[in-house]
Amino acid sequence: MKEYPTGQIRNIALVSHNGAGKTTFIERMLFMTGVTTRMGSVQAGTAAMDFEEEEIDRNSSVSLSIAPIEWDGYKFNFIDTPGYMDFVGEVNAALKVTEGVLVFVEAVAGVEVGTEIVYQAAGHREKPRVLIINKMDRENVNVNRVRESISANLDGNFVNVQLPVGEGESFKGVIDLVNMKAYLGENAKPVDIPADMADAAEEARMELVEAAAEGDDALMEKYFEEDDLSSEEIIVGLKGAMKQGLVTPILYCAGESGVGTSAALNLISLLFPSPAEAGEFEATDAKGTAVTHPVSDQSPLAAFVFKTREDTYGKTSYIRVFGGILESDSRVWDVNQGQEVRVGSLQLSRGKDQLPIGKLHSGDIGLVTKLGDAATNDTLSDKGSALKIAPIEQPNPIASVAVHPVSQSDVAKLSQSLNRLTAEDLTLTWHTEKATRETILSGMGVTHLDIAVKKAQSKFGVNFSTTTPKVPYRETITKTSEADYTHKKQTGGAGQYARVFIRVESLDDDADFEFASEIFGGAISAPFVAATEKGCRQALEAGPMAGYPIVGLKAVVYDGKEHPVDSKEIAFQTAGREGLKKAMLNAGPVMLEPIYEVSVTVPADYMGDIMGDMNSRRGRVLGMDQEGTKSIVRAEVPLAEMQTYAADLRSMTQGRGVFSMKFLQYGRIPTHLQEQIVEQARKEREEEK
Repeated sequence: MKEYPTGQIRNIALVSHNGAGKTTFIERMLFMTGVTTRMGSVQAGTAAMDFEEEEIDRNSSVSLSIAPIEWDGYKFNFIDTPGYMDFVGEVNAALKVTEGVLVFVEAVAGVEVGTEIVYQAAGHREKPRVLIINKMDRENVNVNRVRESISANLDGNFVNVQLPVGEGESFKGVIDLVNMKAYLGENAKPVDIPADMADAAEEARMELVEAAAEGDDALMEKYFEEDDLSSEEIIVGLKGAMKQGLVTPILYCAGESGVGTSAALNLISLLFPSPAEAGEFEATDAKGTAVTHPVSDQSPLAAFVFKTREDTYGKTSYIRVFGGILESDSRVWDVNQGQEVRVGSLQLSRGKDQLPIGKLHSGDIGLVTKLGDAATNDTLSDKGSALKIAPIEQPNPIASVAVHPVSQSDVAKLSQSLNRLTAEDLTLTWHTEKATRETILSGMGVTHLDIAVKKAQSKFGVNFSTTTPKVPYRETITKTSEADYTHKKQTGGAGQYARVFIRVESLDDDADFEFASEIFGGAISAPFVAATEKGCRQALEAGPMAGYPIVGLKAVVYDGKEHPVDSKEIAFQTAGREGLKKAMLNAGPVMLEPIYEVSVTVPADYMGDIMGDMNSRRGRVLGMDQEGTKSIVRAEVPLAEMQTYAADLRSMTQGRGVFSMKFLQYGRIPTHLQEQIVEQARKEREEEK
């Protein structure tokens, strides 16, 4: 493929709910432009865009993929994204590096929950959007019904740029309202508008002209004077109105049969801006000052890594050039890592296939393998300018599993494989939970986590089993108490002896541990006081109630006794550890649980069900809001009650509910639940023996 200048490039993200036909649409374009010799099929596992093992098994995209398409002098970088919302991180990455968004609506199902989410996400980022009503040749298609679904579920001023000729099995093509021609059949040769649709086309064109006039003041004046606009003026007006978020055009096609596809492509090239037309890009310079530059070859180099793909052969970095020119076999400065990296052979990605290219002009998208330590969200620049682009905004994880290596060989690979998984997908995170001594993998849903575990096996040869994570409780006290503890051990030779008097005092539940000494007169020498503190800190790892970490406590050693021969630091460590636990048991010990702030968005009809369910989960409702047809419930809910919420919410709302959650604070557990947790911990300790 040849190099394309910035003005001839169109970067477009394809987004929708799962099953709306995004991947099939691209497969049709690849076939239509002669890139592939036969049409790829998602269901048959032959789609060029779905090449990961998990995608072939699921017949569905789980990762973004890129299709550069050459058409009528333009280069389209189409980014196909997953439609399942567990993989929303891939959508966010695509929206970061594109100037336009094609939102697919399935002609029978209408607007589904995933479509609502990605449509709003594109709007929040002020991206021009075009709706494509796809699969127009399916049975039971009703255009009026799908238009009603769009109006009811999406915000915006929607205007037909095409009219469909027929619907369902009788779908023959489309009428282009810009140039007033019909494009019928797979070959889509322009013909006159069918006589029985002439009046409808004229009426729709007038609506289109009126919408286009809103995008430009000069065009509005001309429209008032002449009551019409030329084809070129309609396009100019629509582009302006789309950029301002005033209009969302609607197109129609059947991606699998190809009817309407080329006509859609012709309009897409005209409606969406080039990278340069979309405006300047924002970055920070070497001094950390916010700056803007044109998307131009003459601007300082700023190449953003928006995706990393890991496999058995290493790492592939997907790059969008915002400023300057990125060349093969060059050296650039990785601003985030603070080091020089070598750019080897630049490639263009077409699914799993890679096409070599000498350079990427400003606005273009490509990839490079083995890019040193460069990671997703890094910016490649010149060392002098050191431009740094803001990272991709990603949501907090909402689901977690505890992962357990299956064999001893898997234990050694655990950290490395999890690091590679999270490098490839930034909506995945992992950590070792000290309170439960479990390795926790977190992501955007059960399916997301399940596929991550399968990737670890297929890509990195590591086998994990998963369980529901234990809740990381904590232990604290509610009042002051004292304890006298003596550690005495005689083994025939030199023994061990230490006696300490410890007082524990309650601090705020989220306060760090404090230690103080009130020893006067040398009852315990300074090294042994330090050893006592060390022992107290050791005790913090496992409280006396259920073995969870201790917080919100101050320990004071105020007296003690040592032996001139048998006293050693290890003895005072033991005395400090056991003395603190003994004092805690008489200080009103209580358990704390993590509380999360949860935001649930559902259709208004489900509000009552969500409120009732939140109450059953010991939630405390903070407030309720209304956004269009959606209700938003905000509540504080214990983590213990949210372990299966992703699946439960989907069941309660027939998949139309979404939620987010973030850690808020620790709160005290009701007494009856605390007793159950303590009893369960006791049983587990006995079983381990």
